[in-house]
Amino acid sequence: MTTLQTVFAKAKADNRAALVGYLPAGFPSKDGAIAAAAALVEAGCDVIEIGLPYSDPLMDGPTIQDAVHRSLSNGTRIADVMRTVEGVAATGAATLVMTYWNPVDRYGAERFARDLANAGGVGTITPDLTPEESEPWRAASASAGIDTVFLVAPSSTEARIKAVVDCCTGFVYAASLMGVTGARETVNVAAEGLVKRTREHTGLPVCVGLGVGTGAQAAEVATYADGVIVGSAFIRRLLDAPDEAAGRESVAALARDMAQGVRRS
Repeated sequence: MTTLQTVFAKAKADNRAALVGYLPAGFPSKDGAIAAAAALVEAGCDVIEIGLPYSDPLMDGPTIQDAVHRSLSNGTRIADVMRTVEGVAATGAATLVMTYWNPVDRYGAERFARDLANAGGVGTITPDLTPEESEPWRAASASAGIDTVFLVAPSSTEARIKAVVDCCTGFVYAASLMGVTGARETVNVAAEGLVKRTREHTGLPVCVGLGVGTGAQAAEVATYADGVIVGSAFIRRLLDAPDEAAGRESVAALARDMAQGVRRS
């Protein structure tokens, strides 16, 4: 199993940033999600985040909301998420689950962590779980041997950044802007400053997400971050494709461009 530590150490040795791709489980179909994620890995993604579909995605913009709605309409459940993780982890990519806290809480923290580890998952990203409420989840994750990732934002104070990074074991997710997910014309200029501020409190890798949609933007972010996170841009390619095969070709082409971008830096 490829760990996050292995991924970031290799990227650092190659003098580049890691490329992290996000896709929700169950979209465009249950098997199609695995195939699309595998296409991202083959095209150069080092890490894959599998989104757990949730009916109230507070952080997600319209593109991801559309994909999540389709996933839920496909009947995607936590068991399907675990099967997706297993299929993607088999490619050799470090595979995480990005999930809101409520589904994990209802499923049972220890059970979720154990099942994720058994599926080959290496950790989770929990965008709405605060440091103050995270101790039970961090304990369950540590027991299962998986990493925890939490988010910092441009509005985060120094005290808040320290509280967040102290809860992280895999990497720190630096949200480039205040707002929901979605590719944008430019990456928020605050992102570089946020990475610098975060590194003052931790030696963990710091990855930037929200707003990255092109290879040029990936190259820009890779000049100052340890990882570049891309989600909505991949999902938009799948949404716009006439069928799943065309969608896989389209996301692979974008991933190749992104992979070149993180290496150009």
